[in-house]
Amino acid sequence: MEGTTQMITYVAGHTGMVGSALMRKFTERGISAYGMEHKYLDLTDQRAVFNFLQSAKPDRVVIAAALVGGIHANDTYPADFIRNNLAITTNLIEGSRRAGVKRLLFLGSSCIYPKDAPQPIKEQSLLTGPLELTNEAYAIAKIAGVKMCQYYRKQYGLCYHSAMPCNLYGPGDTYHPNNSHVIPALIGRFHAAKMRLASSVTIWGTGEPLREFLYVDDLALACITLLDEKDPPDVVNVGSGDEITIRELAQLIGDVVGFNGDIELDGSKPDGTMRKLLDSNLIQYTGWEPKMTLSEGLRKTYQDYLKTL
Repeated sequence: MEGTTQMITYVAGHTGMVGSALMRKFTERGISAYGMEHKYLDLTDQRAVFNFLQSAKPDRVVIAAALVGGIHANDTYPADFIRNNLAITTNLIEGSRRAGVKRLLFLGSSCIYPKDAPQPIKEQSLLTGPLELTNEAYAIAKIAGVKMCQYYRKQYGLCYHSAMPCNLYGPGDTYHPNNSHVIPALIGRFHAAKMRLASSVTIWGTGEPLREFLYVDDLALACITLLDEKDPPDVVNVGSGDEITIRELAQLIGDVVGFNGDIELDGSKPDGTMRKLLDSNLIQYTGWEPKMTLSEGLRKTYQDYLKTL
């Protein structure tokens, strides 16, 4: 163990869904952690990031900052996704090295794995096949971050490593009807339909793709576990191990929201990857396991959504 409570951790992206969960869990455990709001630090500004890290000199850095979105956003704004995420990642990793930061955890995404990777997806599947085209730009930027950590560890002897979570959800998510991930998008859509007494809600695709979801606070605990590991693997998957179809997910969210109408499918819209289950054996060997059930997590997330209205 590294004596976590004595170390000061900078969380990049501390106001986002993942960053907020990290800050909650760090605080609960008496771990010193802080972040910087965007209005004070633009993570795409290399000079600003380098200067900040040189001045702050944190013991550890967790990169939870990224431009994120669902299928629609990824497919519509690919240049924004690759440009901003490459800038954020390279600025923070190189800035950390220059500032003498010896421990860094980079958060990737399960979308970095090949579209047709064998299921459940092992860490070794990275770069073994083509990516899902609808989120290729985001995935390439994330892959670059994973490989940067690996190469910085090899060349400089720094413990820079990565965690690959499955689809995340929970308090602090973005509830935009078109540009958010599937759970917050569906929560917003079902709530709006409930409020206007609509008879049906239409969801994208066939409803058949399988997805694995993890409550964001469970990811935060996994990150703390990995930071406590003296010699962690370069890449570690973090998933719940449970799958659900998009159709079943929509029905579950409809029940949580209290929508009593029909659910219709728009097969003309893309499904994305049909299945994306992670092999999470490495993280489970540490003793970590998810605590939140999907139904309870959705109830907590819906309550968070209502607060944003």
